[in-house]
This record gives sequence, structure tokens and C-alpha cells, in this order.
Amino acid sequence: MTSVKKTEAPVTLKQAEMQELLEELLVRLGEDPERDGLVRTPERMERALEYLTRGYQQDAEKILKDALFDVSYDEMVIVKDIEMFSLCEHHMLPFLGKCHVAYLPDKKVVGLSKIPRLVNMYSRRLQIQERLTSQIAEAIQTCIQPLGVGVVIEARHLCMLMRGVEKQHSEAVTSAMLGAFRENQRTREEFLSLIARRAT
Repeated sequence: MTSVKKTEAPVTLKQAEMQELLEELLVRLGEDPERDGLVRTPERMERALEYLTRGYQQDAEKILKDALFDVSYDEMVIVKDIEMFSLCEHHMLPFLGKCHVAYLPDKKVVGLSKIPRLVNMYSRRLQIQERLTSQIAEAIQTCIQPLGVGVVIEARHLCMLMRGVEKQHSEAVTSAMLGAFRENQRTREEFLSLIARRAT
């Protein structure tokens, strides 16, 4: 039985240049990029960074409008506990946590899987948590045009845990409320109450 040799995709000029920069970074940090453990590290780092920033090549409108459905449902739709991972734009260190999204439909709903895809898209960019929260809410408001949108993100930032103040248990919570979620206190409170409820 003959084995099939897996061929790797050719490296683009952009990838090669990035790998050279990352190799130089290792040298400037005082490392030897030729030692056993680091020989392919620039290549691996480049691939990881490309993956972690792939949101720049994605489009919110395409994600959401590919799965819009006309329905008469007018109660709150919530997708909560969406795991999210991003890189802070100040230190390029990860922050991670959960995102909770709700909207009040106005004759249209979006496929439930599209909301986590939207969260992933904006997370896979260099971010600050406040902007990430607003971008998710604004994209849903623009593309679906519901009566209102609410987004809450709870996240831990490695730039606070590993450096700086080094507070191991600190968590940042941000919210964006649009339309009925901003204007109607009962709607907002219902959303916040439902996402605070944990499974037993």
C-alpha cells in the first residue's frame, strides 16, 4: 500500500515577508531562531496571526443577510454564552469570555448560527472590548433592522492578568443597547435577567 504524500500550499510573498519579520522579532528578543524549538516558529506564528485576524476578510452583511427569514414572531430572541476570543489592539494579547446577544424581530429573524459567526468575525480583528460590543450590535441593527438589539460581553484580558496590574480574577463587562433595549427599561431588564440565569 502506497502512502499519499501531503503537499503544503505554496507560501505567498505576504506570508514569507511576515515570517521574516517574526524571525527578526525572535532575534531582537534575544533568541536564536535556528535552535531546535524555534526553527519553524515564525511560520507557525504567521499562520496563527492570519487565523486570529481573519475577520478582516469577512463581511457582516453577507453573514447575516444570507439567512434572513420572514416570520410573524415578535418576542425577544437571545443567543447567550457565545464563547469569544480576540486580541487586544494595545498589546496584541488575548482577551476571552462570553458574548450575549438579543434582538426584537420586526417581521424578520436571522438563522441562529449566524449570530455566533458575526461575533467571531468581529472578534477575529485587533480589538478593544468596547468597540467589539458596539460593532456586533450595530451590524445586527443595520442588517436585520429589528426593533432593538442588546449585546453584553464579559471578558478577561491577559494584558491585565499577565502584566500591568496582574489582577488574576478581574473581568470587564461591556454592553450596547439599541432601539427598544435602550428606550424601554422593561425590555432591557428582561434581557439582563435572562442572561444572568444559569443552568442548574
